[in-house]
Amino acid sequence: MFRFLPASNGVKYCSISLFIFWTGMLMPELSVAQTDSLKANVLKEVEIKQKRRSTQNLSPTPLQILNGKELKNLNALSVADAIRYFSGVQMKDYGGIGGLKTINVRSMGTNHTAVFYDGVQLGNAQNGQVDLGKYSLDNIEEISLYSGQKSDLLMPAKAFASASSLYLKTIVPTFEADQNRNFRVALKTGSFGLIDPSVTYNQQLGSRLALSLNAELINANGKYNYRYTNGVYDTTVVRRNADIFAKRIEGGLYGTTSDSSKWQIKLYNYNSERGVPGAIVANKFDFTQRQWDDNFFVQSSFETQTNRKLQFLVNAKYAYDFTRYLDPDRVSIFGALDNRYSQQEFYLSLASLYHFTQFWDLSLSTDYTYQQLDANLENFAYPERQTGLIALATKFSWPRFNIQGNVLATLVNDQVKSNIPAGDKTEYTPTVMASWQPFAKNNLRLRAFYKSIFRMPTFNDLYYTFIGNSKLNPEYTSQYDLGFTYSKSFEGNKLNHISLQTDVYYSDVRDKIVAIPTLTLFRWTMLNLGKVEVKGLETSLQSHWNFDQLNIVAKANYTYERALDVTPASELFGQQIPYIPVNSASFTLASDYQNFGLSYSYIYTGERYSQKANIPVNYVEPWYTHDLAIRYSFNASKINYSIAAEVNNVFNQYYDVVLNYPMPGRNFRIKLITKFN
Repeated sequence: MFRFLPASNGVKYCSISLFIFWTGMLMPELSVAQTDSLKANVLKEVEIKQKRRSTQNLSPTPLQILNGKELKNLNALSVADAIRYFSGVQMKDYGGIGGLKTINVRSMGTNHTAVFYDGVQLGNAQNGQVDLGKYSLDNIEEISLYSGQKSDLLMPAKAFASASSLYLKTIVPTFEADQNRNFRVALKTGSFGLIDPSVTYNQQLGSRLALSLNAELINANGKYNYRYTNGVYDTTVVRRNADIFAKRIEGGLYGTTSDSSKWQIKLYNYNSERGVPGAIVANKFDFTQRQWDDNFFVQSSFETQTNRKLQFLVNAKYAYDFTRYLDPDRVSIFGALDNRYSQQEFYLSLASLYHFTQFWDLSLSTDYTYQQLDANLENFAYPERQTGLIALATKFSWPRFNIQGNVLATLVNDQVKSNIPAGDKTEYTPTVMASWQPFAKNNLRLRAFYKSIFRMPTFNDLYYTFIGNSKLNPEYTSQYDLGFTYSKSFEGNKLNHISLQTDVYYSDVRDKIVAIPTLTLFRWTMLNLGKVEVKGLETSLQSHWNFDQLNIVAKANYTYERALDVTPASELFGQQIPYIPVNSASFTLASDYQNFGLSYSYIYTGERYSQKANIPVNYVEPWYTHDLAIRYSFNASKINYSIAAEVNNVFNQYYDVVLNYPMPGRNFRIKLITKFN
């Protein structure tokens, strides 16, 4: 049994002590592995004719990936724009280029999706949400979404600790044989007064060291037309106070050691000022609220050579986030509302993986996180949180069947300078995953998983002045999934490849955290009231075609989902929860012919309700958008040029993702990119 030490850093001592014990027990094996690696073995030449199997086909949990060319073909400016094309995903978008954008996977809630940036989680202890509109695609190489978790064993304990995981992988510098540096300069412009220049510089500093620098500036007035009706008349209005001025700079140092182990150090800073577009209610069209954000982190990672019997992964991070919210319309005796928040995070992760046999692996991961939040609010609690995560995982793998499981121990200690802390929390949550290839050919693979997890309430839930409730319980979730993947390649046919993956799933959330108003709209209380059950089906079909020099890739996604409030004795029992459509779909078509490229995308979101009660007054109409893009690239004087023109929402549909937050109509963008040594 684990328990907290009297000292406030007991979580840290517990996590690190367990890791030292684990590695100490296995250290003799490490020396054996190193000795064995010095032996010389003469291997016969082997010719491999079979194509490498897709990572998506082998994953025991549903996996969706957008990378390289797929990201370029999408009409997307930020990560939030790209992940709309994943099945089972609902994006909360409050409109405009600078509006807040958060992800909700399988109706579990935004706080149940962990977002990882180059393998290290992006944290937000204040409200648990990550604004994906802040993260540009300019330096992103791959986006992957796991419902459940990765099947890897060598990963941080945080990777075991969420209902779903979104991984953002940045571009690692590569060089031609005759070069040691390269440049990339890009400019995007278009609707909303958008000016978005960026530059990337990569430098090889030796045979085992490389440097990458990427900087971007975004400036936009955010103005666009939208349609408004109050039930009596319709009018067209200009959306204002959706402007943004943002700067982003990040640098990475990438290295390898003499034994092929790899490491990296990354620095990141995002700084912005933007308007906060409000809800269009009661003929109010103009807003004056402003928000400033300053996000900085430095993180490092070290991973040993992959063919060792004992492997290690070490991650460390420091993050500082500052937010200022100004509302000139809310004035008290102290002046206009001017809230300022700053939070710090220190994070250390140590993971090890031991290969006992060809079919049996065992891993232990331990994470320690310290978070604190300061604010200029009256009677603020000034909370501090220490979190220890310990994940013990094992995996058995055979040619046609594998099964793995893990147990995650979570230890949380909260301290506050005023008011009552939430106290210590200790929870144990298991996961089991399996996949099976039923036939000799590897085209078809079945998969299933069960995962239990919980969400610790955020600082806002627990300690926000006049709102927080320090006696809140965590949200407990259980996930069940059964699915299959099928893929087949065709030699000599116009249809080169086809793949299909389909999953049915069931999830429930217990002790759901909800906000209930009290005497005034400015005083709410947080309670554990609800229970939600989610039943759904996801399917994704992808095909690759080749007609001489014309290549076509088509992809279609569909999601059916019933997310029902099943709170006992509730008047709303059996009704669909807010903003979850029963039906949603997307379709993308991308083609390449010589130096030209053409892409088309379609997104559909079905009818929803804006409140818990599924009554006509809360009904939100379905919406859909069509997007088109054309690209042309060429080389001249050893410089590669690329130009792209995009038209989004081609048919100028007016719609709301979140009720009373109108989205832009037809808009366009032009991209110019040059690459040179």
